[in-house]
This record gives sequence, C-alpha cells and structure tokens, in this order.
Amino acid sequence: MSSNTFGKLLSVTTFGESHGPAIGCVIDGCPPGIAISPEDFRHDLERRATGRTRHTSQRHEADEVEILSGVYEGVTTGTPIALLIRNTDQRSKDYTNIAEQFRPGHADYTYWQKYGIRDPRGGGRSSARETTMRVAAGVIAKKWLAERFGVRVQGYLSQIGDITPHGIDLSVVEDNPFFWPDPRQVTELELYMDALRKSGDSVGARVDVIAEGLPPGWGEPIYGKLDGELAAALMSINAVKGVEIGDGFDAVAQKGSEHRDHMAPTGFASNHAGGVLGGISTGQPLRCSVAFKPTSSLRLPVDSLDVHGNVVEVVTTGRHDPCVGIRATPICEAMVALVLMDQALRHRAQCGDVGQVSPRVPGASAASAATDRDDSRPVGDAPTGKPAAGKR
Repeated sequence: MSSNTFGKLLSVTTFGESHGPAIGCVIDGCPPGIAISPEDFRHDLERRATGRTRHTSQRHEADEVEILSGVYEGVTTGTPIALLIRNTDQRSKDYTNIAEQFRPGHADYTYWQKYGIRDPRGGGRSSARETTMRVAAGVIAKKWLAERFGVRVQGYLSQIGDITPHGIDLSVVEDNPFFWPDPRQVTELELYMDALRKSGDSVGARVDVIAEGLPPGWGEPIYGKLDGELAAALMSINAVKGVEIGDGFDAVAQKGSEHRDHMAPTGFASNHAGGVLGGISTGQPLRCSVAFKPTSSLRLPVDSLDVHGNVVEVVTTGRHDPCVGIRATPICEAMVALVLMDQALRHRAQCGDVGQVSPRVPGASAASAATDRDDSRPVGDAPTGKPAAGKR
C-alpha cells in the first residue's frame, strides 16, 4: 500500500508531481447535496499559492480547479469527487544540475533509497505543490462542517523565527500576507523577511489552528483518537516537524492542579487540553500548533553526495520559499477540517442515535482559545519588547 489516501468514511487520495502535467485528488464518501462550484475553491487556493507576495516562491500557477466527477447541477451526488489542477508554470531546467545530487534536508536521499528512482524536478511528489489538492479538498470539508454544525476552522501564523505576536486578533489575520494576528508587527516581519531573502537563508515557523463549534463526542477512544488523527494528518504536511494539541509540550512543566480544566455549569475554566480529552472532543475550541522546519532549498553552497557516492557541492537555484510556514496556514486548516469531517461522519455512523447527553458544559469562544497562552494578550495590551522565542 502506497499510502496516498487518508481518512476512513471521508477519504482523500491525492496524485501528481510538482512538475508533472497536473495534480489532482479523489474525495470519496462525501455526503450528497453540498453546493460546490469551481469558484468555491478560488479563495483558499489563492491563500496557499506562491507568487502572491515577494515573501514566497515566485512560481505563478493558475490553480484553476476542474471538477471531473461527483457533482451534478452544482451539488455533490455522493459519488467520488475528482478534482484536477493543471500545472502551468513549471521550470524543470532549474533542477538539471541537481538531478543526480542529494540536497541536504530534502527527501531526495530517502526517495532514492525507497524507490531506487526519483523525480528531481521540484522534488516531484515530495513537493509542497501536492498540498494544493489538500486545500481544495478542505474547501468542501469546511463548507460541510459550517453548514451542518456551525464549525469554523481558522489558522494563523504564530511564530516566524524568534518573532512571536505581541497580541492575538483573529479578525486581522486575512489582512496581511503573513496571516499574522498583530497588525502592528507586519512592517517588522517584512523587514525581517527581506533581510532573510537577501542573505540566501531560510527560517522556520509555527502555525496555530483553532476549530470552534465542535460538539462534544467526536473522536474514538483508542486508535481513532481525534488528537491522534489530527497529529498524523498535520505531520503529513511537507516540512512539519512537530504538532501540539492544546498546551502540548508546555504541559511538561505544569502541575496537575494547573493543567486540568475545571468544569462548572457555566463552562470550562480553561482549555489546556485543547478541546480533546481521551481522544474525544469536549465541545471547547480545538487548538493545534504546527512547527515547520526552515526551507532546505538554498543558494548557499553545502557539501553533499551524489547518486554515485561522490562528494559534491550543492547549490539550489530556482524559486523557493524563505519560510514555508508563511503559506502553510490554509494547508493546516484544510487538514484539520478534513479530519473533523471524517470524525463527524464516523461519529454519526456509530453513535448518531445517542443524541445530546446531559449535562453539556458550554465551551469557550475561539477568541479566548487563541489568547489562552501565558504571553498572548489582546492587541492593544502588549508588553514592552518581544516575547521570548517559542514562549507559550
């Protein structure tokens, strides 16, 4: 099994390479009756796309979605939905010099070891170009979750290098090219990225995703845990090296009396668990945090090996992101939405007859979930100076 499919009741299979003629996906298990048109995909695909600002790769793809099946007269039919996007701006010649070289930090060597062959053009299947189809599939999941349950999934960039937000205002995230929640820092980020790009180096980033409106009960108690499947889905994104649910690794330094989320008839007192207990949603906002490594494609020379075992100097030319996390927000949102839709369908299949069980503890809002960190304050109440790097 080649593992190009994820999900159980809602399954998504992606196909295609970075410099192939097209990329695509097949979405199986989608309920009928969801209104979908090619225009519905445009907004999120533009949010993910390269070439929209000087801070990302300058590859310009049209990203026009063709709906090949599963939709009739503008609504889903319940049969497999096939989506296709044709690649229009490949520059394969940029990879001629490294066709027989292993780029440090890339999947070149591991693909070679696994398959005995690899597509060097843009990384082939290991390219972030593949995530375009995840975002497209996520559009359908977001729409169904919102219409059926009122669930809203929103992400934002919560760290670039050592820079973290002074405050969190989710209403401004879409107003800047960084998906940054504090508008006062946008100029600082632009200067930082300009200097980074000029130096030829790259930097990592962190993306936070909040899903608000989940009912309690989604997720399965052992191998289908909601947080476990979220972690697997988010770790499957290119360049991701860490996933946290709720307080994540900060829980190591917490006392149990602090970490446990006190319940009262008026609601939960906190959300250190990130909206999941025992692998099942609590009804609080779901909180995920995703760590992206620095981009490995650099014009700075580095020693490596070629396919013959010889030492070579590798210099990567072409169009690359100085920080892949900048356009990762819609990708993370899509993966969270797809997991949630799959879990919702699985819950309905087994436990749809259970109905609402009393008592039901009210959940908090997404705004409070976003600021449920020691150093996060609403915009306008920021401390002097920058918070410490990585401080939660």
